[in-house]
Amino acid sequence: MNSASSRSRTLKAVGALSLAAATALLVTGCGQSSDSASSAATSEAAKVVPQKQTTSPSATAQLTEDQQERKTVLDATKVTFDDAATTATGEVAGSKLVELDLEGVDDEDNQSPSPTATGSPTGSPSPTGSPSPTGTGSPSASPGADGPVWAAEVAEKDGTIHTVRINAVDGKVIEARVDADQDADDKKQTADWLAQATQTPQQAAKVATEKKKGTVTSVSLDDNDGKGVIWQVDVVGSDWKKTTFDVDAKNDTIVREETDED
Repeated sequence: MNSASSRSRTLKAVGALSLAAATALLVTGCGQSSDSASSAATSEAAKVVPQKQTTSPSATAQLTEDQQERKTVLDATKVTFDDAATTATGEVAGSKLVELDLEGVDDEDNQSPSPTATGSPTGSPSPTGSPSPTGTGSPSASPGADGPVWAAEVAEKDGTIHTVRINAVDGKVIEARVDADQDADDKKQTADWLAQATQTPQQAAKVATEKKKGTVTSVSLDDNDGKGVIWQVDVVGSDWKKTTFDVDAKNDTIVREETDED
């Protein structure tokens, strides 16, 4: 009797263990099936949803040809507009600056005519109608063998124009000569314009650079469509774009501003 009861209890225990093991296997199998299904779904979703791009754009935009030319010339230039202006007027006693231009920056061969219809400062006639300071065609768009050059026109009290070319690296005068192509009317016009210009080119340049931070590459005296005279100032900013300012030569007011996006 006792032996039968013992066997009965043993069989019940074995049965319970077998049931527990079967249940555990069933649960494990369900979990694996669920994980597999989830993994498969994730894989399919990855095929549908594109991966986010992590590549960032270039830190600096591509420079245009004109911007690269400005950068090339200005990187090589050591003499500022102010210093070049002082040197130029110092070459001719009692003279005043009429025009000062950094050669190779926005010259006539790759620029449209300026708003004053006189062309760009270096490649066009000066306020007196005389040839450009170099006396030749438009200069190269890049510094020459001796580096960049400031080309200036300064005038005596009677309007006589002198051309002065200055090495923009060491500040030395390369050439100084009287413009032989002037006539009496040319001289009178230059003298009249200078008499009207109560503000200096340095003051006009200061007004322009206060409006736009950058480097002055050109200043020239010009007629404002019969409304007096202006200083036309070119400023190249850190983005290598050029902005031209027309500054009233009597009161330093900016009357026009235009940025060249090239």
